[in-house]
Amino acid sequence: MTQRQSDKQKPEILAQQIVAQSRLFKIEQLELQFSNGELRTYERMRGSGRGAVMIVALPDPQHMYLVREYSAGTHDYQLGFPKGLIDPGEDILTAANRELKEEIGYGARRFVSLKSLALAPGYFNATMHIVLALDLYPERLTGDEPEPLEVVTWSRQQTTELLQQADFTEARSVAALLLAQQYLEANPDVFEQPA
Repeated sequence: MTQRQSDKQKPEILAQQIVAQSRLFKIEQLELQFSNGELRTYERMRGSGRGAVMIVALPDPQHMYLVREYSAGTHDYQLGFPKGLIDPGEDILTAANRELKEEIGYGARRFVSLKSLALAPGYFNATMHIVLALDLYPERLTGDEPEPLEVVTWSRQQTTELLQQADFTEARSVAALLLAQQYLEANPDVFEQPA
């Protein structure tokens, strides 16, 4: 296994400016100089810096909750795990609990952080934090969804079928499923731990 080269010199940012902007996105142009003297212009979408959360919620050892919601990018309904932005002043787990309450009507007493993922590091500086939610309890908060989300209960024994599901295509949800599955196989006693 190779380790990340932390001593590798990053390119120097010589100039940066916003070159396009919409209500949701900002496109930033970077003028870079690499350690070998090479000059390049890059563009990236500038994120808010707050990040987002995706939650694999487990009501019991055999099941998980997913939601089916409209996705504007593909103009269809996608099945995936509850997710959302981290609000100003929130930490990762507070945001995860709020999103659960808004999207599926449950909170969680315990969380396990699985991994923080870069969404598209070549052009977007956004991070998605994947967490497991355990010891669920009913509680609903009003969210910002334009229509009610369909909550889907899925058997953990049918992950192959989920991966074959025509509307389960979002890479972040696929990664979350595989990370959760790996963690649960390595930690089968996680459901027996006290809240």
